[in-house]
Amino acid sequence: MQLLLSLLFPGEHRRSWIDLGFRAALLAFLIAWSWSYFWVRLIDLGPNPGVMHLVHLVFHEAGHTITGMLTDNRTLVVFMGSGMQVLMPLVVTIAFYVTNKDAFSSAVGLWWTGHATLDVAPYIGDARSLNLQLLAGGTGKEVEGHDWEFLLEHWHAMNRDVYIAAHVATVGRVLMVVAFAWALGSLVYDAYMRDAPDLTAGDEG
Repeated sequence: MQLLLSLLFPGEHRRSWIDLGFRAALLAFLIAWSWSYFWVRLIDLGPNPGVMHLVHLVFHEAGHTITGMLTDNRTLVVFMGSGMQVLMPLVVTIAFYVTNKDAFSSAVGLWWTGHATLDVAPYIGDARSLNLQLLAGGTGKEVEGHDWEFLLEHWHAMNRDVYIAAHVATVGRVLMVVAFAWALGSLVYDAYMRDAPDLTAGDEG
């Protein structure tokens, strides 16, 4: 049990009640703000992705640009748009866990990863219909396709676009739920550590 706790909540954080209160308020806000994402249909999420889509979009376009400077492999360059928007928050999650040993911040990073994954799902599901408005203006029909139309056609999986999108959305939502549970657990653990006796205090002198 102790090993599991040390893996889930690395480090011992004797946080102030103000710090814990701020974190609890942030978690409550994220849960309330994310609630609709668990029930919205992908066909409705696509045209109205929400403000976080603008954040994901920055890393999406960066993924295309950076990969394009490193390789001529078109499939990889196209894939790394969606790939980078999911990879970046995952890197942030790992960095907070390994470097800062901060479970709560890692959980927020995991929530971001889940949200970014969910954000990709409508794009995948649009591979055949090509109805989504794209950054360049117009729909996929008007600009001759988009990333996932190219990728699924390349992988001979075009007829499974909606099926794949649904599973990607499920992964994103599960990651968000796990993130919320992890964050809540970290608050409880940090509150316990705050009130636990400091066993190292008697070792001084």
